[in-house]
Parts: sequence; C-alpha cells; structure tokens
Amino acid sequence: VNDLGGDFKGYGKSSSAADKVVNEIRAKGGKAVPNYDSVEDGEKLVKTALEAFGRIDIVINNAGILRDRSFVRISDEDWDIIHRIHLRGSFLVTRAAWDHMKNQKFGRIIMTSSAAGIYGNFGQANYSAAKLGLLGLSNTIAIEGRKYNIHCNTIAPTAGSRLTQTIMPQDMIDAFKPEYVAPLVVWLCHESCAENGSLFEVGAGWIGKLRWERSLGAIVRGRNQPMTPEAVREKWEKVCDFDNASKPRSIQESITVLNDALSQIESQGNVSMNSTSAGSVVSSSVDMASIVGRELGTNVYKYTHLEPILYALGVGMSTKDPDHLKFLFEGSEDFCCLPSFGVIPAQTSMFSGVPSLLGLNMDLAKVWKRQLTSVSTVADILDKGSGAVLLIDVNTYCGKDLVCYNQFSLFFIGAGRFGGKRTSEKAKVNS
Repeated sequence: VNDLGGDFKGYGKSSSAADKVVNEIRAKGGKAVPNYDSVEDGEKLVKTALEAFGRIDIVINNAGILRDRSFVRISDEDWDIIHRIHLRGSFLVTRAAWDHMKNQKFGRIIMTSSAAGIYGNFGQANYSAAKLGLLGLSNTIAIEGRKYNIHCNTIAPTAGSRLTQTIMPQDMIDAFKPEYVAPLVVWLCHESCAENGSLFEVGAGWIGKLRWERSLGAIVRGRNQPMTPEAVREKWEKVCDFDNASKPRSIQESITVLNDALSQIESQGNVSMNSTSAGSVVSSSVDMASIVGRELGTNVYKYTHLEPILYALGVGMSTKDPDHLKFLFEGSEDFCCLPSFGVIPAQTSMFSGVPSLLGLNMDLAKVWKRQLTSVSTVADILDKGSGAVLLIDVNTYCGKDLVCYNQFSLFFIGAGRFGGKRTSEKAKVNS
C-alpha cells in the first residue's frame, strides 16, 4: 500500500495514511505492507512489493493531487507537478513492474482517469490534460501487453476521498463511497477477466463503459482538386451528422475510413486511377461470390538460418540484449525463429495465389533449403462500396504439423459495389 501521505495539493508527508489501510487489511486477515515513497520513485514502490511477496501481479495507479486554477492563472509549477504525479508517476510505477509481469506472463494494471479528463472541467486544465493522458497511456500499454497476458484498463471514478473532500459536500462524500468503486477494480484485476484497453465511469454503485463514436463524415475535395474552407463549410452539417455513426476500436479501424475516402476520390468520374491504385483493380470478369472458399494452392517456402535472422533484425531484435541472441545468432544453443516469422511464408503463399484468382498482374520476388508449406484459402469477400476486402486464411505446415495460422485482409480499389455483404463472422479480431 503506497501513500506519500501529503495533503491534496501535494505538500507534506506522513506515514499515517498508508499505515491505516495496511492495518485495515491485516485486521481482516489479509497481508499488506506499507510504502511511503513518491510515485516518482516507481522502482522503490515495486521493490517493496517484491521484497514482501516475491512477485507483483497488479498495479493500481491512483496517486493524485489538485492544483485547481482557471486556465490563465495556472503556473508552470501547477502544470508540471500535476503531470509529474498523475501521468509521469503512473508511467514510472508501471514501467518498474512491467518486466516482472512480462516474465511471469501475467499482469493487471489500472489507470485512474477522471470525468474532468474525459469531458473537461472549469479550473482543471492541468488536471484534465493529465487525466486524459492516462487514457492514452493505458490504451497503448493494453496493446503492447496483450501478448504477455498483461491487461490494462482505465477507470474514471467519482468517489469521496482525501482528494475530493475539499470540493465535495459531506452528503456527496457519503453517497459516493470508495466502496462503490473498489469492486470494479477487483473484477478488472481478476485472472478470469478478459477486459483489456477499456474505459469505465464508475460511482454510487453504477458502472458504464465508454467508447469512441465517429460520424460518417464527408469528402470535401475532388480528384486533382484543392481542398478549400468553402468546401468544408458546405459539407459541415454532414461532417457533424452522427446518424449511422461508426465506433472505431483501434488505429487500424480508424485509418480504414481514410483509405476508403482516398479510393472514392481517385475513382470519381470513372477516370483512370494513378499507377499505384490501378495496380490493384480487379478484372471485371471475376465472379466475386464464386471465389469464397476457394483454395489458392499449396506453396513451399524454403529458407536457411539467414531469413529468420534478417526478419528478427527487421522487427527490432538487438545484439545488445542477451535475450535476443537466440533469434540473431545461428550458433546459439537456443537458436529459433520469432513466432511471428510465420507471416513470411504465409504472405508468400497468399500473394502467389491472389493475382491469378483476381486477374491481377503481380511479380513478387521469392528468396528460397529448409522448407515450410503454406495453404491459402479465401475465407470471405466483403463489399466496401469503393472497393472489396478479401479475407485470406493461410495455414503453414512443417511436414504435417501446423506451425502457424495467419489471416490477411486485402483491399482492392474499384472492386466494390457487387452487392456483397459489408461484414463477416469469419474475420478474426485480435484479443
């Protein structure tokens, strides 16, 4: 239990706050140890936990102070200390625990944001900025930690505490007890909870999950035409129209709409596309519905130790890290391929079959002594209007053993509007 024990503005220090919670836990039969360091000393906090329990499974970043002032009255010190405690402190504590969680293949992290960060609040520009920054930090940690079974979620609680007792009347403090927040935190930290990268508002016994919503928007320029303020003004109502809005969940989903807009701009007026776009146009003789489920053939990928090493270097493995040598030095006693190397033979298989399937003209170079066999199959095809999305399943075998599975999504500009479906239950979603 960490608590510096200062006041709500960040001044002073006392052991009583942490000791009180530790004693409460021990009185109920639990085990707890206090720590009185600042969250800016994240390594010390984690060291205390490791010395007491031998491992660290959960980090709840909840330290905070207030320096509320109207925007123009915020001093550099008021701005900096809020970010040092709320945002940088959460970063430092989480970073100190990260490798321990990674090595044990388990971790649960909670970031504590605020409604002020989500919606803004008068007199809290410094606090709001730091609190929304925690959401961005949490979302990225959730992505990077996923493969290590490290989950990170964000809560935006309303609760009576030492921090809020100076701004909340007593009846609100009584109604918004911390006891009405803690059960959500316990569930999010439980090993059976699969939630990751999410944001929840919580208080008074109520919990709600938040997500982004984006209007369909509008294209405000034509092919080979400038974008003007006047065009923005003319389309402003459509830009702000949330009917049939989308709810993007990742940066990949976010950028898809931009690719779609580009393809629509390029295809305006049935004018021929530029050379890059034209290379992806599908032959008009292709029957889209008939290709679903079709096997694209079997492809044998031959390789030596060189290809996995080059791949490992390409994705960031370094000879400066002893743990990486098994991916970079063929003489290592544990020499092996990175698991994600499986995308290489899969891509080779996919691209060797797709061109003939769709009437495309592609010439992909192949570098071939050890071999993997990949089988590519069309899982589904989706009609996205300005183009078609082809879902390709690729199973890669070493002999008869399946060593990896990949699914690729290929977007073909100008191949849409064939009356097909827009979504598919066969699309694999990263978890």
